[in-house]
Amino acid sequence: MLSMTYLAVLEPGEDGSYGISFPDLPGCFSYGENLAHAGQMAAEAASLHVYGLEQDGDEIPTPSLSLPKGDIEGMVVMPITIHPDLYRAKRDNERIKTNITLPAWLKRIAEEQKVNYSRLLETALIDYLQIPMSGRQ
Repeated sequence: MLSMTYLAVLEPGEDGSYGISFPDLPGCFSYGENLAHAGQMAAEAASLHVYGLEQDGDEIPTPSLSLPKGDIEGMVVMPITIHPDLYRAKRDNERIKTNITLPAWLKRIAEEQKVNYSRLLETALIDYLQIPMSGRQ
């Protein structure tokens, strides 16, 4: 299992919250209501950021694990370990809603027969697209 550890810089707010940034992941920011929540949100933000880079075909920055340059006095530096392959599998296998349009008479009959639209459409698409068992997520 691939794991990557990035350093998150947590900037404390006056209300006990934390702003989150990653020196090695430009553009990756988040927010936590407290230190524990900030750790969770940092992991989610870094995972989503790396997933987005992968989806766009962009290079994934190598974690440096060195303290960021600049003024970090008063900030918390926290190592955040992510597992891109697990996150990718989770995101790629999420169930999402999609709308379909059917004639009213067909919908009535299908509901009378207690048709599971989601399962039927998924099975039909897999068959129609000729996706082999090994290619299924």
